Amino acid sequence: MLYLDNAATTPVRPEVLEAMMPYLTRWYGNASSHHTVGEAAADALTDARSRVARVLGLRAGDIVFTSGGTEADNLAIKGIAIAAALRREDRRAHVVTTPVEHESVLESVGYLERVHGFAATRVPVDEHARVSADAVAHSLRDDTALVSIGYANNEVGTVQDAAALAAVVRERRVPLHLDAVQAAGWLTLSADELGYDAISLAGHKLGAPKGTGVLGIRGRIPIEPLLHGGGQERGRRSGTEDVAGAVGFATALELAEAERVEASARVSSIRDRFIARVLEQVPSARLTGDPVHRLAGTASFTFAGTSGEAVLLELERRGVVSSSGSACAAGSDEPSHVLLAMGIAPEVAQTAVRFTFPRWLNAPLDAVADAIEASVAAVCAPGG
Repeated sequence: MLYLDNAATTPVRPEVLEAMMPYLTRWYGNASSHHTVGEAAADALTDARSRVARVLGLRAGDIVFTSGGTEADNLAIKGIAIAAALRREDRRAHVVTTPVEHESVLESVGYLERVHGFAATRVPVDEHARVSADAVAHSLRDDTALVSIGYANNEVGTVQDAAALAAVVRERRVPLHLDAVQAAGWLTLSADELGYDAISLAGHKLGAPKGTGVLGIRGRIPIEPLLHGGGQERGRRSGTEDVAGAVGFATALELAEAERVEASARVSSIRDRFIARVLEQVPSARLTGDPVHRLAGTASFTFAGTSGEAVLLELERRGVVSSSGSACAAGSDEPSHVLLAMGIAPEVAQTAVRFTFPRWLNAPLDAVADAIEASVAAVCAPGG
């Protein structure tokens, strides 16, 4: 079986599991406990925080360990926006995003509108799911509290010009949050290069366990916590820390960053050959997402006249596992909100299939292209 759904999740890397094991067995203490076992855990947590900060170009105190990308997005969006609304001076109650974001971003923005009375602007994207910096600049208001945009789209792999977005947002002194869950391991995460104020990451996209994540947030940005209790994570996220998870996340992030440039170049070449072959062999295939500004590990298509789910079942019967889009929306009968926002008709959006590759991919995917051709033909055949 060939697994090509790495945007949904990746296997835990052996090096990551090895790094975690001491903190699941011998040094399993609570990092807040003042004894030898607890202090060993606290030291490991401090080290993991520093290691993550080095990759991001932030300070160790800017790193908040979370349960994953969804929590990191929720904390960034709700926490920064609510803190801005609570300021006695210069209160702000407007947020900006796009209609192609992950559900955790869109639902957080919707919550701010519904419960806290915020106004929200969803800046339109082009047919490739890209948003222009000028359009974002025109959406900003005097009371804008936050701009939240995905660095790379989780369904079609389109990469935004994060540095250009940060430049126009910074002019108005508005914080920029980047959802970089899909970008990690493929694109630079440097705060200096990109200019963001907050960034969300998820461990299970990098070879760390599910349930691990990070919000990196510059210390000067006020944030209201969503979880209250013992005051862990400098009061920004209460709860007993997952020390082993933090160590695993830091290890996975370091490994991915060390491999990033070489892996991106290698996988991009394989991806381009794969896309060209699918478009040549399958007449109904249409590439979705930006043809140039695209994650190295993502190739997504629509196959007009088919059912995306039927194609997926045929592919799995032929030994290829892929997906129709975001795993967080799996099982929904509704067409992808991302594809709809790109101007794709609902009946075509429901034929979408996404192939996402691992960073260690090193062989052509010609056999997969053949399987796609056969699967689409089978679905379109009489009685298929």
